[in-house]
Amino acid sequence: MSETALSPTTEPAVPSAREERVQWLLETIERNRFLPHPDPNSVFVGDGDFRAVGTEFLGHFIRMGGLQPQSRVLDIGCGIGRMAVPLTQYLDLEKGRYSGIDPVEGGIGWCRRFITPAYPNFTFQRIDIEHDLYNPKGKVSGKALRLPYADRHFDFAIMTSVVTHLPADEVLVYLSEVGRLLKAGGRLFMTAFVVDQVAAANEGGRRDPRLAFERHGDGPCWFVPDLPPLAAVGFDDGFLDRALERAGLATVLISLGHWRGQAADHYQDVFVAECRGGGG
Repeated sequence: MSETALSPTTEPAVPSAREERVQWLLETIERNRFLPHPDPNSVFVGDGDFRAVGTEFLGHFIRMGGLQPQSRVLDIGCGIGRMAVPLTQYLDLEKGRYSGIDPVEGGIGWCRRFITPAYPNFTFQRIDIEHDLYNPKGKVSGKALRLPYADRHFDFAIMTSVVTHLPADEVLVYLSEVGRLLKAGGRLFMTAFVVDQVAAANEGGRRDPRLAFERHGDGPCWFVPDLPPLAAVGFDDGFLDRALERAGLATVLISLGHWRGQAADHYQDVFVAECRGGGG
């Protein structure tokens, strides 16, 4: 991908018969009043309806990421289970596995109480990662992160709204860990804000007005004035591509989000990358 201009990549069409099954599943999840749902006041990350957003992303994981029911899934920054709840209806109870990690104790505690007892193949772990907004007193530096899993353990990794809250040097560490943990051919699904020339210039004034990014210093990061630096982080076009490559991950899909003022069925920009590493 060019370092100066993003080009949206169109994912292969999902076969119609499978698409019908996927759509049926998503509609069923939306209507399922028995699935766990946290108190709205306890949802500490993410805008929009908890169930609807999670269900939307399940569709993206399947359609864009190629997620399979038997996959071993790692959800980095799992929060209070927004992605985990709909995944309980898709991952195979016997073969599929889900591991969620997050620094916020309240979110992990809720997931352990309301998800794991009914779905024992879903586990959640708090990792005391220091973060200025979400865990300022954390004992583990994001620059020295080492996740507690064996090499090549996962088929699919999720990083939704994670790099949008990280400085550049920590993004490199997180992606390096993903490159270590994914099996050969395993995939990462990641969302981001990529500040290309169009987004930087905000041509036509169409960009989400909440994201009036300005460059921070001489590095690749863009912050929003009047917000804490890590409240929303954008990156130079090309930075994430190079970071993925450095981690041994080959980008297979880029789909630009509607935050930048163009038509899309998702808000943030989406990267899907595949692990080239060996092992199994």
